[in-house]
Amino acid sequence: MSEISTRDAARDSARDTARDGAISVAAISSEREASDDNVWTRRLVLFLRVMALLSILKGLYHWAQVTGFVGGEDEAFENQSMAWQAATVYFAVIELVAAVGLWLATPWGAVVWLTTVVSMAVIELMFPGIYGGSLIVVGVEAFMLAAYLALAWMAARERPP
Repeated sequence: MSEISTRDAARDSARDTARDGAISVAAISSEREASDDNVWTRRLVLFLRVMALLSILKGLYHWAQVTGFVGGEDEAFENQSMAWQAATVYFAVIELVAAVGLWLATPWGAVVWLTTVVSMAVIELMFPGIYGGSLIVVGVEAFMLAAYLALAWMAARERPP
């Protein structure tokens, strides 16, 4: 019985040594495989973070207009039309709310951001008297919307049903 226990102990010791060696080699190996399973999801999150930073800048710009940090006497907030004031306050608030949701990559953040994108495009197209009716702004907003939809679609395709 003693001979069998000694043989089992020697075999277990050899197996543990081989396993420890394999673990240590794998731990220091620089040729680990990078997982590309969620590449479109990572790209979508990166896009959302960039849009969050852009939304922060836009929101702070609108607050700067409200508080008078940008523009001169003629462009002061109180000298603007009621429609311009309402739109500026709306975007000052909603852009910052969207930025928080986008940075966290939450579904409500994307919905709020989509609301800001569509709102700005509608104001530029339907009410050109408020901000001037710039087609460049509409084009940029449409491009950002299309980029988001494409990335969201590709990210959804890589997840199993």
